[in-house]
Amino acid sequence: MANKTNKRTKSKKSNNLGKLPVWDLSDLYKSTKDKKITSDLNFVKKAYKKFEKKYEDKIKKLNGNNLLKAILELEEISEKGSRIISFAQLLHHENIENENNKIFFQNIDEKITEYESSAVFFNLEINAIKEKQLQKFFKNKKLKKFQTWIKHLRMFKPYQLSKELEKLLLEKDITSNDAWIRLFDDTIASLRFPYRKKKLSSAEILNLLSERNASKRKDAAKSIGKVLEQNVKLFATITNTLAKDKSIDDKWRKYPNPVKAMNLSNDVEDKVIETLSKTVTSSYSKLSHRYYSMKAKWFGVRRLKYWDRNAPLPFQSKKTFKWNEAKSIVQNAYSSFHPNIGKIVKKFFDESWIHAPVIKGKDPGAFSASTIPSVHPYILINYQGKVRDIATLAHELGHGVHQYLAANKQGHFNSDTPLTLAETASVFGEMLTFQSILKNENNQTEKRALLANKVEDMLNTVVRQISFFEFEKKIHTKRKNSELSVKEICSIWMETQKESLGPSINFEDEYKYYWTYIPHFIHSPFYVYAYAFGDCLVNSLYAVYQDGLKDFNKKYIALLEAGGSKRYRDLLKPFNLNPSNSDFWYKGISVIESFINQLEEIK
Repeated sequence: MANKTNKRTKSKKSNNLGKLPVWDLSDLYKSTKDKKITSDLNFVKKAYKKFEKKYEDKIKKLNGNNLLKAILELEEISEKGSRIISFAQLLHHENIENENNKIFFQNIDEKITEYESSAVFFNLEINAIKEKQLQKFFKNKKLKKFQTWIKHLRMFKPYQLSKELEKLLLEKDITSNDAWIRLFDDTIASLRFPYRKKKLSSAEILNLLSERNASKRKDAAKSIGKVLEQNVKLFATITNTLAKDKSIDDKWRKYPNPVKAMNLSNDVEDKVIETLSKTVTSSYSKLSHRYYSMKAKWFGVRRLKYWDRNAPLPFQSKKTFKWNEAKSIVQNAYSSFHPNIGKIVKKFFDESWIHAPVIKGKDPGAFSASTIPSVHPYILINYQGKVRDIATLAHELGHGVHQYLAANKQGHFNSDTPLTLAETASVFGEMLTFQSILKNENNQTEKRALLANKVEDMLNTVVRQISFFEFEKKIHTKRKNSELSVKEICSIWMETQKESLGPSINFEDEYKYYWTYIPHFIHSPFYVYAYAFGDCLVNSLYAVYQDGLKDFNKKYIALLEAGGSKRYRDLLKPFNLNPSNSDFWYKGISVIESFINQLEEIK
């Protein structure tokens, strides 16, 4: 990966938080006018056409060496295309409102999609190779490296369409699925929320829900509800259209249920996800219901208003953390676990791989973009100095470390980690950071607040995300039969949220519109279960770490380096963990329960 230690870190002054880093995308391209973009686009276009001419209708007849050659050629072309699209996407997320960035991203997306359609035949023909023949091929050590990748492609064999249809669907994505996603993103980015004579972005107004002042939280919550209500018809149209689009796709491919495509993509069995979901939903009462009842008592009320759910605790200090403090906390947590991981984290801080300030028009979320193996990941967060922002930084750096290690070890195709393990390093990094902060905090009241904040984060990751998953399942199941009205969608939303959060939360009428701004429902249906999967898995993994499993650190790094080159079951075997067993999920949930027990014992 690129390693330019002489490059100065870019930064932006932000109030009292110190200088916040801004990423430098020049490791990808210098600007949208960079001539290398044009030459790389031309290479990708010609290379895909050449690949099609050379290999179409011939994959089945290739010997092992020539099949390996074809895969390596395709990997090179794909990586070059990913370089261009990564640059366009990151530039777009940097300022979603910038019209030039928007047009540039759309044009690149359209071109790359068009060029990629020339290689649609490859997956179909790989799936046409007889199993016995493939097993012979895998005796070739270099080709065996791609065994899991090929097997994953072949999992989709029962659901694939003809070459012409696959090509059509790929090219039409831009004007169907992708277009509606773009409309959602642009709408969210352009929304302005009236707040005390100001007009705030979604990131700014949502941050106020964690304000210490109750009236500020209430005003922010009411403003969010009002603006979302004003736009709810558009969001309902987007939701209905995308759900129907998926339903049509599922019907043609003969997927048995709406979640199947995501499960296949993640290389995880339906039953495992069903077990996860049932385990979490059956634990609502002893997790979220119990905790929010306790929090209501801390606030001196019988029921919390919904805008108080993530409110700072009455006994919590008002401390905010400057960027350098957050950087030091996270850096030390990772370095203490393993110096090599600490060195990788340091690269992100030193070499302008992070975009941290809250800026008008910027994507309000947080992510780590893997880009390509020959460059490095980039991280976007919106840092505002809270403990939760430190957790977010630790989380995204976990992703970044995972992506960095996998890319260096596995290359472009094999580094792509399925969602079942994609949240492992991020949540594990959060846990390392939390335990580090807790250990270094001497004030017992602050320790209590830290523990409560951690419980809230875990509830948001496990309970909340599974409630989102249940919401999505109901929406997609009902949408198969007919379009859903705004009232129906809102009703399903309220049903799943009341069930998950419990009787100690008081939902006012406008909360029924809060489903509208959640991007995962739009970008990637059923992605949300990966958060719960990752949190429960990491809780179990961390317990193994605390129990002192021999060579844990070494085994953990090997898991990250493997990327997508092995199935998740095989990667978890060295830790004696088996997600097929419901006890595995209960073990993960018991960690959250134990934290709640500790809070109840503190007087």
